Amino acid sequence: MDIDVFAAAHAREWQRLDELVRGRRSLSGEEIDELVELYQRVSTHLSVVRSSGQDPVLAGRLSSSVARARSAVTGSHSSGWADVGSFFTRVFPGILYRLRWWWLGVSAGTVLVATAVGVWIANDPEALAALGTPEDIARYVEYEFANYYVETPPASFAAQVWTNNAWVSAQAIIFGVFLGLPTLWVLLVNAIGIGSAGGMMFALGRGDVFFALILPHGLLELTAVFVAGGVGLRIGWSIISPGDRTRMRALGEEARAAIAVALGLVVVLFISGLIEGLVTGWITNTWAAIGIGVVAEVLFFLYVFTVGRKAYEEGETGDIADAPAAVPVA
Repeated sequence: MDIDVFAAAHAREWQRLDELVRGRRSLSGEEIDELVELYQRVSTHLSVVRSSGQDPVLAGRLSSSVARARSAVTGSHSSGWADVGSFFTRVFPGILYRLRWWWLGVSAGTVLVATAVGVWIANDPEALAALGTPEDIARYVEYEFANYYVETPPASFAAQVWTNNAWVSAQAIIFGVFLGLPTLWVLLVNAIGIGSAGGMMFALGRGDVFFALILPHGLLELTAVFVAGGVGLRIGWSIISPGDRTRMRALGEEARAAIAVALGLVVVLFISGLIEGLVTGWITNTWAAIGIGVVAEVLFFLYVFTVGRKAYEEGETGDIADAPAAVPVA
């Protein structure tokens, strides 16, 4: 192939493609069609020039033209860091605010159940005895409960806690597709576990130790689990009562938002894991340790009810922006 003849034959098309790309913001419908057609045609020309290997300069020029045309045809995209910033300033907090009554309700319900279980065990010797022998309970209260937080190196413990809590939260969300019933079970087991531990500690006069070791990390950690539970229940409710949407559409919209929540909770649980691994049991000043937990919890609520509220009022739902509203059928 004579590369000079090839270039002369198609120079006008290449020039026209560059003209359309430069004026892409004001193109008419016919010009847009022309742009797409020329983009495809010049892409083929580029392939021919590259395969000939005769003119690297021309290949570079066409490659640049095709790249600009591709951007014009497919649209520009924001950078990955911009997407991350948008996720944490709009998507994640916006969903948390939209679903606030679900996870706040889960929070209240779990605390009530845990408190009831704890009071029952602390004041009923038979209930306390059902948890183990007096020796086992004494060993747990006097040694195992506190030692749990310091027997493993902080970094390893934080990673272990992060993984475990992420798994519990993921279960609470995923089980929502089964009408939320397994989600309720996960939350119930979690509440009974907390109440049982607290009941044993209070029964043997170590209630102060229980709160000193639970509150620093537990405030944020449990809130994350409550959020996951609330989201899971919302998924289940979208199947039971989809409103004016089809059940599949309601499930799709809530499930897509739930994925975003799961991703955001990974970060929240990472922070609570760091607090549990580096603060709980290691900072001997009880009020300083609890203060760290309170600050983390307050910042989370401020994040949801300021940043999240603003994003929600601006229309953020957490669903994919261009998600199809209907599925084409034959």
